[in-house]
Amino acid sequence: MTIVEALKEVMRAAGRPLSSREAYDSIIAQGLYQFQAKDPHHVVLMQIRRHCAGIDFPTASPTKHFRLHGDNKYYPLDQPDKQSVGKSQSRKRNSLKKTPSQRSVENSDFSRLSSIEKDLWDNHKRYLSTFRQKMLQELKKMTPAAFEEFGREILDGYGFENAQVTSVAKDGGIDGFGRLKVGLAFLNVAFQCKRWKNTTIQRPEIDRFRGAAQGSYEQGIFFTTSIFSKGAIDASIKPGAIPIVLLDGLAIVDLMIQKRIRVEATLMEIPAFAL
Repeated sequence: MTIVEALKEVMRAAGRPLSSREAYDSIIAQGLYQFQAKDPHHVVLMQIRRHCAGIDFPTASPTKHFRLHGDNKYYPLDQPDKQSVGKSQSRKRNSLKKTPSQRSVENSDFSRLSSIEKDLWDNHKRYLSTFRQKMLQELKKMTPAAFEEFGREILDGYGFENAQVTSVAKDGGIDGFGRLKVGLAFLNVAFQCKRWKNTTIQRPEIDRFRGAAQGSYEQGIFFTTSIFSKGAIDASIKPGAIPIVLLDGLAIVDLMIQKRIRVEATLMEIPAFAL
């Protein structure tokens, strides 16, 4: 989900215009987007204003998704409005006071900046895709025992308490367990780890794990570096049985990035002209 999509979702869910701060707080509360910027609220405000009808500046988007209500509240348009001209009438009048050569240089500068910014985001997307694949390769190199210990580390990073790996001789089909506080109570969770390179996890693996966890735990988590078959996915939720959360290789990598589990990140600021 992009920032713009997250903004439209929280605004429509609220059923009323929201300020940028209200929209940002709702996005965070619902976990719709993971911000990496130092000032994420400013990022939200800039995205709204870049896509707001009637607000134009050099780096504004020609596609408008929002309209302004009052001085500082916004609400989505019924349909995105792609404007052929992204400059306001006041900017046009100011532009007429300049010589053709001045206008040409300024337009060229802004066009070059926009092109570079697009390249930055495209490179960032390619970097993330390559990074995720490389991390998955590294996970597949782990020994089964190391991957079980890594499963415990994931639970720690997510906020579980008392996460442990069971001994091989006494695991009974469960590789580990932990407790997650939900409201005023604790949720007892068992986890299973399969460090498989290519073999797909089938439904019998889910059924066996559920059978081992049923009665002692309220939820199960199945970690694998492989993928799940459709039958396994369909079996993860069954009426009257504990739910099993399925995390395949790329989902584990995404969680590592989100929770900074054996992952570091470097922030890069991209300033935008907004006068």
